[in-house]
Amino acid sequence: MIIEKGQRVDISQLNDIIIRMEQDICDTLAHRTLSVETVVSALDQLSQKIAFGAYDQKISELSSAHAEEYKEQVVRMMRRENIEYKIKMELGDDLRHAVMTNPPLGQSAIQVRPMPLGVILHIAAGNMDGLPAFSLVEGLLSGNVNILKLPQADNGLSLEIIAGLVEIEPQLSNYIYVFDTPSSDVATIKKLSEMADGIVIWGGEAAVGAVRRMAPPGAKIIEWGHKLSFAYISGYEDEDRELRLLADHIIKTDQVLCSSCQTIFLDTEEMDEVYRFCEKFLPILEGSSQMHASKSLGIRADKTLRRHFENMNRLLTRNKNCSGDCYQGIGCSLSAQTDSAPELSNMFGHVRVKRLPSQHIVSGLRPYKTVLQTAGLICLPEKRDALTDLLLRSGVVRVTRAGTMSALFSGEAHDGDYPMRRYVRITNVE
Repeated sequence: MIIEKGQRVDISQLNDIIIRMEQDICDTLAHRTLSVETVVSALDQLSQKIAFGAYDQKISELSSAHAEEYKEQVVRMMRRENIEYKIKMELGDDLRHAVMTNPPLGQSAIQVRPMPLGVILHIAAGNMDGLPAFSLVEGLLSGNVNILKLPQADNGLSLEIIAGLVEIEPQLSNYIYVFDTPSSDVATIKKLSEMADGIVIWGGEAAVGAVRRMAPPGAKIIEWGHKLSFAYISGYEDEDRELRLLADHIIKTDQVLCSSCQTIFLDTEEMDEVYRFCEKFLPILEGSSQMHASKSLGIRADKTLRRHFENMNRLLTRNKNCSGDCYQGIGCSLSAQTDSAPELSNMFGHVRVKRLPSQHIVSGLRPYKTVLQTAGLICLPEKRDALTDLLLRSGVVRVTRAGTMSALFSGEAHDGDYPMRRYVRITNVE
């Protein structure tokens, strides 16, 4: 299925659409301007429709036991107040309005005029439901024409949200093209990339590398790659509560998000402390796994199959750093490991536990600086500022409480950048 200028079109018309797209895009760029207010108003109205249940059927089909929480999060994100605050934080006044310079030493003034990149191709990932639609929204808010390639894992929610947005505000139709072309159709993706001034790629090194090879020379590549996140523990304020919230986070996210906890680091040099922690934390993690198990038979079956696959993969590719002490619970497990490297876990309730003394945080994490994202910090109050500073200096871009590692905070950056700043260009006019 394709959305072309607000209309749903069958995939059989793909070639005809691509042939006429470049001229249609040029007409839009030459004769139309998308105001921020138009987009904000449409998003606010869409949030109300979602709140009143217009998309409940699609949301209920998500492979998550927490569809209602997801709905509340989406509604909050798309409210006018949040969107306007996002624009203020990311673009401010300098990147929204033309200004005249006032240089020193009697030099000539020049106009600084922010402009949209022009056309953005979004190649979205499927690890977060609705993510493709949100990527496109950021392109709209920065005034760009947007071409979205949906991930194969998308369940149709993104398509429904985008269609609903155009229905509310038909002016947006000239700025939106959506394709569910498979990633194996390299020829089509290459044609789409040749129309783009910027390409937003959500994915790992292989996906980014493939896009770089097909991108036209000079096209701006905007990478939102796979990231690793972890919890760091150095004492407690409220041990029972903090460990329970960390367990809830691990189970609720299935560890599939870039902000999900993959590894738990302990501020110690002793493996015995790692073993003791695993013995203490496993019943808490197991309790969370049982408490937050989905009532949907389909979702439970899906997770069972995923866990079985990951368990088989773990047995076949056993980590050389595993000490041999793997703590197996019902629907979850902990693996005590002797190294201090952040790495991807087996997900779905399976967590690595390692040592990382605080004096080695920077030296231990710096080799992985390009892939670090969130650190969920559990510590004594008097240690928080110093440990936060060390984590940020090591390359981490986001420090939260352990239970809110995947929470969305209004005004926050994404992987150390404000996305919309990357979707505009600065022009100068004499």
